[in-house]
Amino acid sequence: MSAATYVEPDESEPEVPLLGGDVTEGVVRRGSTVRRPVGHNAPLVHALLRHLEEAGFAGAPRLLGIDASGREVLTYVRGEVAGRPRPAWLADETRLVSVGRLVRAYDDAAAGFVLPEGIQPDFGVSEPPDMPPAPAYPAELVGHMDLTPDNIVFRDGEAAALIDFDMARPASRVDEIHNAMLYWAPLGDPKDADPPLHDVDVPRRCRILADAYGMSDLDRSRLVEVAVLRARRSWFSMKHIAEEQGGGWARMWQEGVGDRIKRREAWLERHGAELEAALTAP
Repeated sequence: MSAATYVEPDESEPEVPLLGGDVTEGVVRRGSTVRRPVGHNAPLVHALLRHLEEAGFAGAPRLLGIDASGREVLTYVRGEVAGRPRPAWLADETRLVSVGRLVRAYDDAAAGFVLPEGIQPDFGVSEPPDMPPAPAYPAELVGHMDLTPDNIVFRDGEAAALIDFDMARPASRVDEIHNAMLYWAPLGDPKDADPPLHDVDVPRRCRILADAYGMSDLDRSRLVEVAVLRARRSWFSMKHIAEEQGGGWARMWQEGVGDRIKRREAWLERHGAELEAALTAP
């Protein structure tokens, strides 16, 4: 499935580089649009964005087409993201509630999306032969699955939109909310947390996200298991992608992301019971 050719308006606008994220380079703003390289997962992403537009979900950019340079053209989403250095408001619990609500609204809109025939997730890499098993819970929707502070746009102090759908793929709801907790609780050794989140109460923040999302009792009981299994898989996946794709992935590996993942797994093993108690308490 291909996007239509984008017809440029008559007026010429300068291109302004947009910073943020870890691996996608060459993202620019031009007037009211954003231009991005077309990724391996573009057929799925384009179909998903069209579905979200048809479903009336306001919290995502609209796909406008492909420009003369072969780049995706998306509507520019107004607002602020928690770039680097991370702002102090990253720890704000009111904002955290809005993150949970936005992710729920997205998941509900995405639940009606059916992958078009012939389209499957494609990240341009093979799976490592020694990859540990994934959680055994069936996909319920096409999740965003990259809910980092760089990819959630805030307006007036509330999470208003998601951007950068490159990692979108079939997922369970517990996988999706785990992904949000990974960055916003955050799940992992406190020494690896963004500075504003060094001293936060992680179980409390997980509970806030779960409540705001409306997480089911069953999914709350599964969260720690999913977090541990995803951490184990993440180490193998990140190492493999760094070796196959290089670029930003290799840079993250060289900067120690593998060690951080191992510390996260160990932290989850130590604190899993505490996290589960916070999530499932009456």
